[in-house]
Amino acid sequence: MIKVGDRIPNVTVTAAAAGGPEQTTTDAIFSGKTVVLFAVPGAFTPTCSARHLPGFVENAQAFFDKGVDSIACIAVNDAFVMGAWGKDQGVEGKVVMLADGSGDFARAMGLELDLMSRGLGMRSQRYALIAKDGVVTFLGVEEGGAFEASKAEAVLAAL
Repeated sequence: MIKVGDRIPNVTVTAAAAGGPEQTTTDAIFSGKTVVLFAVPGAFTPTCSARHLPGFVENAQAFFDKGVDSIACIAVNDAFVMGAWGKDQGVEGKVVMLADGSGDFARAMGLELDLMSRGLGMRSQRYALIAKDGVVTFLGVEEGGAFEASKAEAVLAAL
């Protein structure tokens, strides 16, 4: 599992952009920037939609005021689902929606979540991190069904 001090692995992901899905790399997202990334088990799921993503949308300006260049949300979903969820949640100009369609990023981070028994396949654990120029400076990984270490307020406090 990735830890504070580690470099974010370079993986191809897809951004849900206004003009449609755009492939990019995590190197392009993180290089030379301070980025807050949070991962959710799935778009449109209860905690993710009611609490996790809204916390970052509501606090986006506070993050930017503290020197964060970009806030990104990633899930093992496709870019069309991430785009629809972002539109539903009003993320424009606040949170970049990233699709890790095959779970390559979750695997590379060592933060996969096996939800096969619940019919959801392999997903990402719920977590949030701060990275400066691609190096993790804060990591809050949730245990079980918890929602404390990765919420927007916890990440803001770490800045």
